Parts: sequence; structure tokens; C-alpha cells
Amino acid sequence: MEIDILDFVEQCRHLAKQALGKHAGEPASGGFARWVHVVLHCFRLEEDHSYRVTPNRLEYMSELRDALDLDQDDLPDYTTIYKSFDRLKMWVWRALLRVSAQQHPQSDHAALDSTFFDRRISSSYYRQRSGNSVQTLKVTKLTDVESLAVLDVHISARWQHDTKTGPQVVRVPADDLLSVAADNGFQDWHTEYEIAALDLDNLVHYRGSSLNATANNALIRSKGDSQRWMAETSYSTTKLSLGDAVRALGWYRQFREIVLMFAIINIESLCEPL
Repeated sequence: MEIDILDFVEQCRHLAKQALGKHAGEPASGGFARWVHVVLHCFRLEEDHSYRVTPNRLEYMSELRDALDLDQDDLPDYTTIYKSFDRLKMWVWRALLRVSAQQHPQSDHAALDSTFFDRRISSSYYRQRSGNSVQTLKVTKLTDVESLAVLDVHISARWQHDTKTGPQVVRVPADDLLSVAADNGFQDWHTEYEIAALDLDNLVHYRGSSLNATANNALIRSKGDSQRWMAETSYSTTKLSLGDAVRALGWYRQFREIVLMFAIINIESLCEPL
């Protein structure tokens, strides 16, 4: 989706300060405030810029510099931006994801789905040197079925089964939900128990064609199980907008990058399209 980049940066600035709270103005790499670094990384991924190109682009974009409280003669070096992605912990990006989702109208009904992101964009030489043989990351996310806002994300390099990751993703935002829908890849007694323990309506599709499974699936469809495809739509939007591969080399950077990607998708939908 083509959006106004100034509008996007201003939205990121507002949400970054909200996500960081009292830590927003604290200096990070190079003496720049933490919220500035968060917005720079949002801008970098949204525009598909490298670390080296990002400050060069800002040098010629005065309105963006004003939004970031940066002077043309005092822009952060690309190495400063690079290092800040290491120093900003995962809680920062998860807080940004949570705050960005809260800006959307909530239906209280969510859908689970899983997909894979390619990590082979890094060279085979680097993967061999680092002892990293995993070529794809499995991502499970929880999506509001009406606004398509991404509520929470689970990332794994070990490809855990959906029945293990599904309940983990639901657990954090459970207090704000009434029901959870998913396909039969998430269905087993463990998922049913976890969802019931969270006092949520279980709309996870049952496996098989037995009388019990058929009756339960018919009941689930009548309650809105068909809305689970909305989670797949959200994945398509993310991959079309930001790609289906992670660009960071270290696994912890890749995890942070994926969370940031979904936060950006939430923010994009708050901006006016061009």
C-alpha cells in the first residue's frame, strides 16, 4: 500500500513515545533519544533502505528531519543506527506492536494462523560460519478478524507444532478477547484446555469427518469460524508490502525484525493512502 511517508513517520513518532513511556527521551546510541531510533528503524524497513542509505536519505528530506527533531548537520551515522537495533530489546518492539494494534477498533474476536519467513537472504558462507542451518522461521500470529490488526506474534526457528504455539500467542491478549478461530492444525486437547482456561469461545476447526467433528465444525461455523481466513489476508498484506524474507543476520535481530514488520503493517493501515 502506497502511503504518505511523512504521515507514516509522524504516526511512528507518536506510537514510539507511547510504547517507550518514561524511557522515550532517554539517550541511546550516539546520544539520540530512544524514540528517534525506533522511528528510524520503522522508516528503514518501510522504505527498504539499508543502514548506510538511511541517513543519506534523511539528509535530503527536511520535513522528516523536523518530525524527528534532527538537524541536517547532526544526523546519526549508519553505524549508530545499526548498533541501536542491538541495544533496543525485544520488549520495545513488542510494546510498539501492542500500542499500534490498540489504535484500531477491536472486535474482541481473533484468528490464529502460521506462515514462514525466509532467512536465506544472508550468504551461505555466513550461515556456515555461524553454524546456522535453519533456512526459514515459523511465525504464528493472532489477528483481529475485523480490523486485521496484528495483536501478538510468536517466532520459532524450531518449527514447533501449531498446537504448542497457538495457546502461547493467545495468552497475552486474552483479557481483551471473546473468541479465537483457527484451522484444524491448531486443534488438540491441549489447545482446547488452554482456550477454555482463558474463558474464551473456542472456534478452532476439528479434524476428521466423524459425527462429533462434523457437528462441532457446523456449530463453530455458525459462530464465525469462517472469519479465520482474515489472518491469512494479513500475512499476504505483510509479505506484499515488506517482503517474505528477513534481512538481519543474527537470529535475535531476525526475531525483532519480524515483530517490527507486523507493527509497521499496523501503522500503515492508520495512514492515509496516496
